Amino acid sequence: MRTAIAAAAVVAASFTTPALAQTVGVSWSNFQEERWKTDEAAIRGALEAAGVEYVSADAQSSAAKQLSDVESLIAQGVDALIILAQDAQAIQPAVQAAADEGIPVIAYDRLIEDDRAFYLTFDNIEVGRMQARAVFAAQPTGNYVMIKGSAQDPNADFLRGGQQEILQAAIDAGDITIVGEAYTDGWLPANAQRNMEQILTANDNNVDAVVASNDGTAGGVVAALTAQGMEGIPVSGQDGDHAALNRVARGTQTVSVWKDARDLGQAAGEIAVALAGGTAMDAVEGTVEWTSPGGTTMNAMFLEPVPITAENLTVVVDAGWITQEALCQGVEAGPAPCN
Repeated sequence: MRTAIAAAAVVAASFTTPALAQTVGVSWSNFQEERWKTDEAAIRGALEAAGVEYVSADAQSSAAKQLSDVESLIAQGVDALIILAQDAQAIQPAVQAAADEGIPVIAYDRLIEDDRAFYLTFDNIEVGRMQARAVFAAQPTGNYVMIKGSAQDPNADFLRGGQQEILQAAIDAGDITIVGEAYTDGWLPANAQRNMEQILTANDNNVDAVVASNDGTAGGVVAALTAQGMEGIPVSGQDGDHAALNRVARGTQTVSVWKDARDLGQAAGEIAVALAGGTAMDAVEGTVEWTSPGGTTMNAMFLEPVPITAENLTVVVDAGWITQEALCQGVEAGPAPCN
């Protein structure tokens, strides 16, 4: 089973001018999250299939380095750029520099609010809804903590908005109280753990559920909970990281919203080849016109996420995303397929 919408599957069929593209440059914010290597492999595969060279740079979580990385990629003569932005605001000069050279830009999985960029991502508001739904189903009352992503990444607020949609009625009814909320600088698990530790201390450990915005932050949260003997209360995440899926099988994480990076990466590679070859952004199959929170009208494509809980862990094994052995490591009498 693959999770992308049909648009991603038919992207290649709609592109008629790939031969003109020679090189596609990719600027990565970092490789801190497990998933980015999977994204990278999918992008490379799509480019290789089109006979296009892949060049890349790792900004190592530095917004300043990412700007210089993009300058270097432009100097190398790339025909299109894929940018995973470290800081959505700080990256703006890079988009301008690319536009000055006539180089199309894909904002990869993180919004760059500029109508000259093609925005390719999963439906992150729905990811937030899925996270909150799963945690709420497991714990419909009590004290909630919201561990958000990086304040410099618009996805953090997209996710938080979706989470709030699901929880608002219970909050209004007094069934749920949010007793702590924090952004996670750089999405770093260590920062999430520190935030969670501080919130636990401030509330004398009186916490019943945690809505964490990705699997890295969820790992930090679970570490903080485990240290206090609270392992097993509902915790959300996203990305389908192997460690997180194992936590779902173990019962220490409630949900990991799976965004199949293989589909996103493949779509990015194919779209980059098309744009480099002269295809207009609004002519890419599956493109929608989308208005950003800041009011910018952009060409965008949104793929569908899938929430993975103890009830449907077989989905990721059947899809070849994770082996049964890796999923079920240390699990005894767990959910299928770990039973």
